[in-house]
Amino acid sequence: MSTGRQPWVAVVGDNCVDRYRGSEDRDYSGGNAFNVAVQLARAGVAVRYFGAVGTDALQAVIRSGLEVNGISTDDLTVLDGPTAVTEISVAANGDRTFDREDFGVTAAYFPTEAQLDQIAEADWVHIGMLPEATRLRKALAGRSTVSQDCAVAAGLADLDVAFLSAGETGDARELAAGAAAAGVGVVVATRGAEGSVCLSGDRWYEQAALPAIIVDTTGAGDSFIAGFIAARLSRRSLPEALETGARFAAATCAYHSGWPHLPLDKESR
Repeated sequence: MSTGRQPWVAVVGDNCVDRYRGSEDRDYSGGNAFNVAVQLARAGVAVRYFGAVGTDALQAVIRSGLEVNGISTDDLTVLDGPTAVTEISVAANGDRTFDREDFGVTAAYFPTEAQLDQIAEADWVHIGMLPEATRLRKALAGRSTVSQDCAVAAGLADLDVAFLSAGETGDARELAAGAAAAGVGVVVATRGAEGSVCLSGDRWYEQAALPAIIVDTTGAGDSFIAGFIAARLSRRSLPEALETGARFAAATCAYHSGWPHLPLDKESR
């Protein structure tokens, strides 16, 4: 990890317009990779986001979300086609249902050669949903610390930190052990309300979920990832990183979408 300057994170992958329907009809900017980038920026981490938007009017929703959080839009790639959209319903207990997902141009996105050179200069690279994640990890091997949300992107080769999702009923330790056996140095498996586990070498760590006001669980996992990365970038221990991730996730459950948007009347001013 570089010294003498503020370390920075490159986040690569998906974004989408989260279209809420039901008690509140509203479009939010979100997506797995996008949410991680925004939460890192909100935590004071220097971050650049690399992803694609379409040529339609919805690209403005994504651009606005980046800009309001102090993230440059210069690294966005515009591809011919639609910006990704996810339609979401939220139950009274905060559980969300993805009613429809249209991945749009994110399904075809991969960084350009020039962008790859810039991404490789980051102290940490996090990969969200990216169809060619394996190709990106191979290009970055040995050049930066690389993490990946393995719930939405496939492959474990050339990966330093794997984030897995076991849900509340899955065997998180078995899942983490499998990724570690494949050569990943640090493996984190989240379990929703049951907290998370982490395996590094032969040492296990466990973190309970923290108390939360449950409005909407959308983006809680992305926030956990951002909190973990922010802590590790500050040279915090693995237990501290797990606790930070749990704290970020709990905070996210208190509002709709993956980050706290302003009320519509304030956004329109």
